Amino acid sequence: MTADTTAVPRRKLIEVALPLEKINAESAREKSIRHGHPSTLHLWWSRKPLATARAVLFAQLVDDPSSHPDRFPTDEAVATERKRLHELIEQLVAWENTGDQNLLRRAHEEILSSTNGNPPAILDPFAGGGSIPLEAQRLGLEAHASDLNPVAVLINKALIEIPPKFAGRPPVFPGAAEAQINTWPRATGLAEDVRRYGQWVRDEAQKRIGHLYPKANVLDGTAANVIAWIWARTVTCPNPACSIEMPLTSSWWLGKKKGKEAYVVPVVADGEVHFTIGHDVKNAPTKDNDGTVRRTGATCIGCGAAVEFSYIRTEGRAGRLGAQLMAIVAEGKRTRIYLAPTDEHENAARVPEPVEMPDGYLPTEALGFRVQPYGMTEYTDLFTLRQLTALTTFSDLIGEARERVLADTLALGLPEGASLESGGTGAAAYADAVATYLGFAISRMTNKSSSICSWDSSTKMEAVRSVFARQALSMSWDFAESSPWGGSGGDYLEDLLWISRVLDRASIGPVGQAWQSDAQRAVQRQVLISTDPPYYDNIGYSDLSDFFYVWLRRSLRRVHPELLSTMLVPKADELVANPYRHGGKDGAHVFFESGFREVFSHARESAFPDYPITVYYAFKQQDVDGSGEASTGWETLLEGMIRSGWMITATWPMRSELSNRMRSFDSNSLASSIVLALRPRTADAPTIDRRGFINALKDELPQALRDLQQGAIAPVDLPQAAIGPGMAVFSRFSGVLTDDGAKMTVRSALTRINEILDEVLAEQEGDFDSDTRFAIAWFRQHGFEAGKFGDADNMARARNASLEHLERSGILISRAGKVSLLSPSVLGEVYVGKDYDPAADPHISTWEVVMHLARALTEKGVPAAASLLSRVPASIDRDLCKELAFLLFTIAEDAKRTQVAVEFNSLGTAWNDIVAESRTASTQLTLDA
Repeated sequence: MTADTTAVPRRKLIEVALPLEKINAESAREKSIRHGHPSTLHLWWSRKPLATARAVLFAQLVDDPSSHPDRFPTDEAVATERKRLHELIEQLVAWENTGDQNLLRRAHEEILSSTNGNPPAILDPFAGGGSIPLEAQRLGLEAHASDLNPVAVLINKALIEIPPKFAGRPPVFPGAAEAQINTWPRATGLAEDVRRYGQWVRDEAQKRIGHLYPKANVLDGTAANVIAWIWARTVTCPNPACSIEMPLTSSWWLGKKKGKEAYVVPVVADGEVHFTIGHDVKNAPTKDNDGTVRRTGATCIGCGAAVEFSYIRTEGRAGRLGAQLMAIVAEGKRTRIYLAPTDEHENAARVPEPVEMPDGYLPTEALGFRVQPYGMTEYTDLFTLRQLTALTTFSDLIGEARERVLADTLALGLPEGASLESGGTGAAAYADAVATYLGFAISRMTNKSSSICSWDSSTKMEAVRSVFARQALSMSWDFAESSPWGGSGGDYLEDLLWISRVLDRASIGPVGQAWQSDAQRAVQRQVLISTDPPYYDNIGYSDLSDFFYVWLRRSLRRVHPELLSTMLVPKADELVANPYRHGGKDGAHVFFESGFREVFSHARESAFPDYPITVYYAFKQQDVDGSGEASTGWETLLEGMIRSGWMITATWPMRSELSNRMRSFDSNSLASSIVLALRPRTADAPTIDRRGFINALKDELPQALRDLQQGAIAPVDLPQAAIGPGMAVFSRFSGVLTDDGAKMTVRSALTRINEILDEVLAEQEGDFDSDTRFAIAWFRQHGFEAGKFGDADNMARARNASLEHLERSGILISRAGKVSLLSPSVLGEVYVGKDYDPAADPHISTWEVVMHLARALTEKGVPAAASLLSRVPASIDRDLCKELAFLLFTIAEDAKRTQVAVEFNSLGTAWNDIVAESRTASTQLTLDA
């Protein structure tokens, strides 16, 4: 895949060509990798995959061979060299190769060759979860990470500052170094100390509060470890004749594994609610009677009274929401054991409020916060008293553990030296470093140790669901209280092991630098920028991160006194469009726009002339004004970049979002980011009139869109991705002049780009066979609903098709004067128990192939769709199949046919995976033949 770019001196690889399919495949795969992945160090929102960041940085610095005609004088020589570089990138992006020092050394040598032996330092001024600075360091570059949020800064310090400082040192825990004969490479010694001192913290905590977490007595008389306690919030029934403490629960289900089903059975007796455990599938909860809380309110299980949310909120604000134990989850032999509650276990949770809890009030208004109306006003309100007791106990032990590390390090003869925050590398700094990771384990622990956590009863999980399963703080009616010693989510030692695995695999390059700063100040130095800016108004990073910050501050404020000096995360200068903080929607937009313009203006002043900067974006076009012009965070970001003197030289769609995240289910959420390469626009850049701009768009956009469609981009992302090449045209001019001589705004340019996109997609219809053209036209009017026979007949004749042939070919059904297209789900009913064989279909069309592929993908996943595609005759153009999936998604979304749009979006998103797997299936078919 090749980007259409403006000629610039020594173009970089990212401005010409990338092995996009492999990068995206590894980026998508990486989201499912857990053990040792840096993302498991601590939660952060919308991290970029390491594979994407690594490939972008490498291609941002390495010259494209076409920039060296003296070395590569022919097209063949350029293609051969480019292929070599692409093969290197393909090796680099594989997760298994992240620790391959020989491969990383080769990559660094390529960078040195293209940078005259002096590569620039890399800065991400919105560092967040740290993917970009970490990958810069892995490639042997000087890495800088800046963020206003202290939680993000601490994550980046833990990734790029601390491990290189203490690389190669053996552990100091007594006896630990002698337990291993060989040396302690990279940060493995630090990782071992984190495990050893973390084990001490865990054991000491169990001595102090272990009695609050009793074991469960199972049916065979043995005592089993408890994984979690399942509670239901309660409220007094407003019906005076009832007045029970009615349970509020969204589901009665505990486990749904076939043959091991378990659910809560509520029983009301003598004005009280009791719970038992049921296993009989015949009496299991159904969709109609599962839980007591619905979208409109709750139902009392005692009298059947409907209870409005307004009553529950009032009771919550008055402090009258209670909680009752519904079930105990114990650890069995490779299974979960669900037990009815007992007085012992319910009483064990009734503990006094601990002293010295974290301070901090929840925001009165914030993006994604839903709990305040129920009386939760402080961060401590998000935890039970037993959870608060456990977390404060562990937190207190961090300071004690640090003193033990310091004493043990001094005993080995290392001087105490300055603190870690002051830049030290001696005993005090090392003790601070170990304490930092121990504190991270507590912060990780809170994500599954809150009364906002729920129980995931699905067949694949049966586990505590984290607070931030979504990028929000939402009310949880029934909640799961994990055990700090349960061996599952919420267990301190489990969280500690996730952290130590990251350290074991830590990249040891030049010592990086992470500091707290707003982006405007961070870019006032000559560094090369690669960054993933905040998502306009989609995520309230600062408010959400306070959930972790209050505990990190309690555990580590003596270790990082300056960084953790504020009571809560700084918010006033956070560069997101928060209407609650900036006087409404308009004020938030102005704040965001002016902030970004300042960031990119400073970056323009200190830009390197020899390298493009790279910027990721994942905004959706959201608002349309009366003139039909789109207004978005993307528009605002573009205004900041283009008005600051930048031009776009390349755009690439990157698969960066996890396709199975909760937010993406049953929705057309963005699955991709678009990476922009930008260079300073020259001072003598010409202007162009409106007509010339539109003609340039019509010349360049069609091929750019085909390139995008053939990349691994989801159909839902195509309108966003098309903005990139369109704005590349717009940004190369110093101005696009309208009829009255004024400069066209970015908003107006986006409107023109969207219009050309619609024209290009419409023109693509001419490439399809007549059967498919009819089906597209009928789908545009009726979807999969029935329409009049006469209308369909006229439409078919106009496209040189016949309804009789279309019905015979399996595209539609005609009955009683009505015609309807066969949807993928209907095809599933037609072919139930049968296998559709495209190779034996005498009337096959692109439309029919896409319908069957959508059916196969929905019913059985990528392998089934790939197997089907491998049997499609060569007469069917696979590229046209993908184009059709994109087109049908666009039509369905415009017509608000959400579920249908989701099906075709899924097919377009998975297309490259289906094609890749179909090649293997085709080879096997050939061998079998």
